[in-house]
Amino acid sequence: MVAIDGRRNADMPSGFEVVVSGGRKPVGRDAVDWAKECQHLGAGEILLTSMDGDGTLAGYDLPFTRAIAEAVALPVIASGGAGTLEHFYQGVVEGKASALLAASVFHFRTLTVRGVKEYLAGRGIPVVM
Repeated sequence: MVAIDGRRNADMPSGFEVVVSGGRKPVGRDAVDWAKECQHLGAGEILLTSMDGDGTLAGYDLPFTRAIAEAVALPVIASGGAGTLEHFYQGVVEGKASALLAASVFHFRTLTVRGVKEYLAGRGIPVVM
C-alpha cells in the first residue's frame, strides 16, 4: 500500500500535487503521475488523502479521487472530508473509490460505522457487514 497526500494545484498537469509533512510541504510532483509510478513500482493499493478536505466534513474531493482511480488499475481508498451519509455514497459512485476512510464523523459520533454501512447497502453499494 502507498499513501498519497495531495492538494489542488492548478500548475500541475492533473491539477493535484503531492504534499508531505501533514500537507504543509508541496513536493513539486503531480499526484496522478506519482500514483501511476507507484503502480509501476508494485504498489497494491493507494490510500489517497485530500489535504484540502481532511477534517472539513465537507465531502471527499471527488475530482481528485476520480482522477487517481481512473489513472491506475489499483484499489483507491479515499480519505479526507466525509461529513454526511451522502458523502460516502458520492465517494464510491462519483469519486470511483474502491473503499472509504473517515475519522471525524466517527470520533464526534455524528455517524456510526454500522449506520454508514447500512446506508450504503441500502443504496446498492456492496459492503462487508
